[in-house]
Amino acid sequence: MAMWMNEKITTGQTGEQVAANFLKSKGFEILDMNFQNDSGRRLGEIDIIAKDTKQNEIVFVEVKTREYTKYKDTLPEENITYQKLRKLDKIATIYLRQHKLANYAYRFDAVSVWLDFETRMAKIKHIQSL
Repeated sequence: MAMWMNEKITTGQTGEQVAANFLKSKGFEILDMNFQNDSGRRLGEIDIIAKDTKQNEIVFVEVKTREYTKYKDTLPEENITYQKLRKLDKIATIYLRQHKLANYAYRFDAVSVWLDFETRMAKIKHIQSL
């Protein structure tokens, strides 16, 4: 369980910040957050782009956040569909090209975050290599 403090941001933004802090604590370097392709048709965004320093891989992270008291029995990552992964792959390709990282190995991870607003704690689940 992790704690968070800021009450003025949305549930999704809070979940993304909790996930980023969690990844940092695991040795990941956060490269970017909420990356959107700026040219052409907007495909969506990648919540977190990080570098797994142990594996030397770029990691594109989809964060799914739920309120614990309402959704404790659901798996937030169930909302990551095949179509969503295809979009993420297209955006990832744009990111790699723009940042001259095309030769890096990369993968897609998911971080599920359940926020408990009463205790200000979060339950986190990290799924590697979707």
